[in-house]
Amino acid sequence: MLLSDLMRESANAATTPPALPRDPALSGLTLDSRKVGPGFLFAALVGNRQDGTAFVAEAVKRGAVAILAAPDASLPPLDPSIVVVRDANPRRRVALMAAAFAGAQPATIAAVTGTNGKSSTVHFVRHIWANLGFKAASVGTLGIFSPGLTREAGLTTPDPVQLHEDLAILARQGVTHLAIEASSHGLDQHRLDGLRLSAACFTNLTHEHLDYHASMETYFAAKARLFDSLLPESGTAVINADSDRAQALMAIAARHGVRCWTYGAKGREFRLLKDQATSAGQHLAVEILGELHGIELPLVGGFQASNALGALALAVATGGDVDRSVEALGSVTGAPGRLQLVARHRTGANVYVDYAHKPEALETVLSTLRPFARGRLVVVFGCGGDRDRAKRPVMGEIATRLADLTLVTDDNPRSEEPEEIRAEIVRGIPADRRNWIEVRDGRHAAIERGMASLRSKDDLLLIAGKGHETGQTIKGVTHHFDDAEVAREFAEAVS
Repeated sequence: MLLSDLMRESANAATTPPALPRDPALSGLTLDSRKVGPGFLFAALVGNRQDGTAFVAEAVKRGAVAILAAPDASLPPLDPSIVVVRDANPRRRVALMAAAFAGAQPATIAAVTGTNGKSSTVHFVRHIWANLGFKAASVGTLGIFSPGLTREAGLTTPDPVQLHEDLAILARQGVTHLAIEASSHGLDQHRLDGLRLSAACFTNLTHEHLDYHASMETYFAAKARLFDSLLPESGTAVINADSDRAQALMAIAARHGVRCWTYGAKGREFRLLKDQATSAGQHLAVEILGELHGIELPLVGGFQASNALGALALAVATGGDVDRSVEALGSVTGAPGRLQLVARHRTGANVYVDYAHKPEALETVLSTLRPFARGRLVVVFGCGGDRDRAKRPVMGEIATRLADLTLVTDDNPRSEEPEEIRAEIVRGIPADRRNWIEVRDGRHAAIERGMASLRSKDDLLLIAGKGHETGQTIKGVTHHFDDAEVAREFAEAVS
C-alpha cells in the first residue's frame, strides 16, 4: 500500500493528509523498532518508559522507509529518502493507519470498559453469540479466544498494529462477532481507534490506575472516550444504571444521538427485579424491553449477575434473539480466574481463585462469598509492585474486616521489595485486629498455609489478586506460578 493511500484512508473528514515529498510503498508498520522490516513505517511514539525517537536510527537501519512522529519530536539526521510524517496525535494516527492497512474486521464488534467486570462480560457475550450460532471471539486480559485463533494473556488492550492484525486474521477465519475489553490505558493511548464498533458497554468505575491517571475524573474521561469518540451514531451504548457515572455517560450518548440501553436494578431496558441464590448459582427475574424473563445463572455473586445482564444487553443490541440469549446464559461458565472454583479440600471446603487486585473488587468478592462460608472465610492476597500504592493499606483493612483469617503475602512484586509492599498492606490493618498473618516465605507457602487452615466443609478459601495469571514477576524475572495449580497441588496432598 502506498503511504499516500494509507494517509488518506486514516484521515477523518476534518483532516487533510499532509503533502508528502515521496510516496513509498509500505510493506508494514510497527511501534517496535525490533519488528521493522524493509519497506516499513516506524511510529516513533513517546511512552511512559521509553521514547520511540531514540530507536529511529535502528528502525532505518532495519529498512524503515517512513517515520511517524509528533511535530516537536527530535529525530536524528536522516537520509533524504526517508519520509517523515509529523502528526499532532501520532498515537491516533498510527491506530487509524493500522486499521486501514489490516483492512478486514469482524462485522460486529462490541467493546466493554469499566474498572471491574470487563473480562467476564466479554466472556459471557461471546458465549451467548456462540449459542446463537455466530462464529464469535473475544480479546482482552485473558487473551484471544476464538474457534481458530487462541493466544494467551498479554495487555488488556494490545498495541493497535497487533490488534488490527489479529482482527484481520479473525475476520478471514470467518469470525463475525467480536467482544473486546477496552482498558483505560488503551482508550487514553488511542489503541482502539479504528475499530468499527456496533455497541459499547460500561460496567462501573472504582478506585484504580491512579498511578497512571492524575485523578478519578481523568480516569473516567479515558473510559468515556469509548462513547464520546469511538462509538458511531449507528451503535448502541449499554450502561450499568447502578453506577454513579451512568447519568454522565447517558448524557454523552444523547448528545451524539446514540441509542442507549441501561441495565441493573435501576435499569430501564434490562431491569433486575430479583436475585435469589440457588444451589446451582442464582435465579434472576429480569424485565427485558418490557417483558418478564427468568434467568437461571449458574454462577454466584451479584456482580456476576450484573456482568451477565450487560452481556445480555450487548447480545440483544447486536441482533440476538431475546429468548435464545436468555437461555444461553443458563449454560455460561465463569471466566478463568474470576470467582473460579479451583479445588476442594479433603474436608469438603471449597477453594476459589479471583483476580480481585483492587479494593472494591476484593470487598465485592469477599462479601459475595461470605454467605457461602458457614464456617471460616480465609483469604490469601498481596498487592502488585510498581502499581498504585494507595490501595495497599485499604486492601489490608478490607481483608481483615471481611475475612476470618487473612494471610498477607506477595503478588507480583516486580521491581519492588516484597517486604515493603507487605508492610504497606499491614499498615492499613487496625491495631485491634488479630485475625491476620504475614507470610514472609512466598505465595506458595501462603497458599499452603491457607489450605491447612481449612477445618471443615463449611470453611472457604479465597486466593485473590492474580486470577488467571500463570506467572509471578520478582526482580524483573517472571517465574511460572498459577494460583489454581498450586491450590490443586495442596488439595491432592491432603486428600
